[in-house]
Amino acid sequence: MKLISIERLVSRVLAPLGLALIATLGAGVTADVSAQAQFANAAADDVTFYADVLPVIQQNCQVCHQQGAIGPMALMTYQDARRWGRRIRAMVEAREMPPYHYDVDYGVQDLKYDPRMSDDDIATISAWVEAGMPEGNAADAPPPMTWPDPAEYRLANEFGPPDLIIRSTPYDVPAEGQDRWWQPIVETGLTEDRCIRAIETKPSVAGRAVAHHANSSFRVEGGQGARLSEYALGKLGEIIPDGACRIAPANSQVSWDIHYWPNGVEVLDDQVEIGIWLHPEGYEADYRQTLTLYYLQGGVGDRGYDIPPHGTLMTRGIHQWDTPVRLDSWQPHGHTRLVAMRMEVLREDGSVEPVSMVSNWSALWHHSHIYDEDVAPLLDLGDKIIMTAWYDNTENNRYNPDPDQWVGTGDRTADEMSHAWIAVTHLDEEGYERLVTEREQRPVSDD
Repeated sequence: MKLISIERLVSRVLAPLGLALIATLGAGVTADVSAQAQFANAAADDVTFYADVLPVIQQNCQVCHQQGAIGPMALMTYQDARRWGRRIRAMVEAREMPPYHYDVDYGVQDLKYDPRMSDDDIATISAWVEAGMPEGNAADAPPPMTWPDPAEYRLANEFGPPDLIIRSTPYDVPAEGQDRWWQPIVETGLTEDRCIRAIETKPSVAGRAVAHHANSSFRVEGGQGARLSEYALGKLGEIIPDGACRIAPANSQVSWDIHYWPNGVEVLDDQVEIGIWLHPEGYEADYRQTLTLYYLQGGVGDRGYDIPPHGTLMTRGIHQWDTPVRLDSWQPHGHTRLVAMRMEVLREDGSVEPVSMVSNWSALWHHSHIYDEDVAPLLDLGDKIIMTAWYDNTENNRYNPDPDQWVGTGDRTADEMSHAWIAVTHLDEEGYERLVTEREQRPVSDD
């Protein structure tokens, strides 16, 4: 349903800003919508809950929409789904659910841990609602799904239990009040340098609603070390590609920067955890990977920017590395006035290549979009990234808490930010040329 996402982009971003943004977003829309409409009409007479819709809900919805999980209602039974059927249809057609905001028609589309619903699954939901939400035969139902404990690490399904767990010291979050920052320092217990395989930051179950973000860095003798990870609500974690190493240093500490946001429920003795999966001792990597916050400059000098009441803003940043690099993941970040962000590659010859875009940003969900190694963008010396962000401080922005306020840059939830977290593997010229050659020699897929 690309037409829906484009209409939202026009109403929330292009119209307020008066910008002609990315004509390519519209390419192929008419054909796609027509094909889905034909599918829905053809299936409307036959689609039933048990045979067609329940498998889609199991695979895409129930992990959050079950008793005790984060979803506001359960979607486990026919009665559940029928009650919320029209709402489900609206949310999946708009690609608001599953909550993974990444445009389907711009830039790199091969992502790891990509929960976006397929066009066919969306069409199945639409056809079922259009047909009056028939129940069908319960004998057609697939077996119930078995879901992991919400208190467990999600990456443990792939990597097993973490090799190392770092816990923040306890903190009491009041039910009401201003934003709070908790910055404890804890020991890692490592006695030698190790290469990290994967990282997952996990708030407590009770603290999920109040842990706005949790940044972490290594501290070593003599000062601050490299970034460990960044967490914001909804993020899965970090996965370092084979052949790259993000180092966990020996005799180090972890410096936390946890931003708590009181939301009406007191949380006592809250702790945030980082699960770290390590490569075996002696693992050798060809290249180093880093996770860094890259700013989109929006003002003069260090002043930042101000968004006027009922106003809009666009910021843009350009960055270039001193070695060839591979972009491994991209995580746009902002608060309630951010509505869209885009990343492009500006090649040394002046050409511009699309990489990633989120045109329906929501501060309720933050995701690190991890590129498959076979398609992760490669930048040679002289190439640059361009990042552009759009902000809407008007009543047209449904997440805007108060369009009558001036909004400036800052760390509070009421302030705004303009940056992206990007994981980068730092290559040399030989490594860059090798990856380029491997891709050129790879068989072309028929898909």
